[in-house]
Amino acid sequence: MIWPEKHVPVATGRIGVLLVNLGTPDAPEPGAVRRYLGEFLSDRRVVEIPPLLWQPILRGIILRTRPKKSAHAYGLVWREDGSPLAAITRAQAMALEGAFGSEVIVDHAMRYGKPAIAERLDVLKARGCERILVAPLYPQYCAATTATANDAAFAALAAMRWQPALRTLPPYHDHPAYIEALRASVEAHLAALDFAPDAILASFHGMPERTLHLGDPYHCHCQKTARLLGEALKEVLGGRELTVTFQSRFGRAKWLEPATDVTLAALPAKGVKKVAIVAPGFAADCLETLEELEIRGRSTFLAAGGTHFAYLPCLNDSAGGIDMLRTILRGELAGWSQPA
Repeated sequence: MIWPEKHVPVATGRIGVLLVNLGTPDAPEPGAVRRYLGEFLSDRRVVEIPPLLWQPILRGIILRTRPKKSAHAYGLVWREDGSPLAAITRAQAMALEGAFGSEVIVDHAMRYGKPAIAERLDVLKARGCERILVAPLYPQYCAATTATANDAAFAALAAMRWQPALRTLPPYHDHPAYIEALRASVEAHLAALDFAPDAILASFHGMPERTLHLGDPYHCHCQKTARLLGEALKEVLGGRELTVTFQSRFGRAKWLEPATDVTLAALPAKGVKKVAIVAPGFAADCLETLEELEIRGRSTFLAAGGTHFAYLPCLNDSAGGIDMLRTILRGELAGWSQPA
């Protein structure tokens, strides 16, 4: 394009893909955790209680007591390259760079904390991205995850004079590439164990039960993922069921059940002494999988009389996980870019 004389230089002609995950504190320290939780728990998509009622509880109780405990938990799983969630999401973006052609830039952001969605959208726009696919990495749709990530992207565009065209990644809970990647990953990790599990659990992040009654499809998406994965693993399961549970309860409200921790504590008394657990709703390992499941889940199960416990890692930036993301994202870029 030939610009008029003295026209401000403008980069154009590129396409952006922005991978988005939940977020993480900057460090496993109470101050950093307090800032992160303050942002996260102030999101009205996450806590659907009127602010006049909720904020005094959040500021007066939760942010005074929870950060120290959570900082300790983060410290148990923190890596040399930072938070597992941040490091893995960054690695996923790096692995996908160039996967969709030279005109497509792949970046990553966090809904809470850094790098922020608005910041990375600004960077993509400055680099010439006239079209951007915002990709919340949540297989199962939930207003508290997928919708709030999209909200942040739309809010960022509202501040732009020249907006890029925007697409958002829909839930992929039943996408064949996702189910196949899960199947291959679970089979490989089960084969590497030195014991045969009596039961295999699929633990999804919990949500208040009222979200189901309000119309959130999350519970149904989780159940469908588990059903499809169970069917794909039929030979490996050998008649065993893939048991669905929900973790990470918070507050006094009734949450989706059965609860993962309660289930793990009850299994040994039923004769289930050996268990493996997978977390299909997480695109990357994080505090909820590495500390809540692998560490605390193991402790709960063994203390109740279990003898063998295995946590099976998320897809993360494995070859199978990246192939799955490449397949799904390429489909959403159809009509925007040429196949790489």
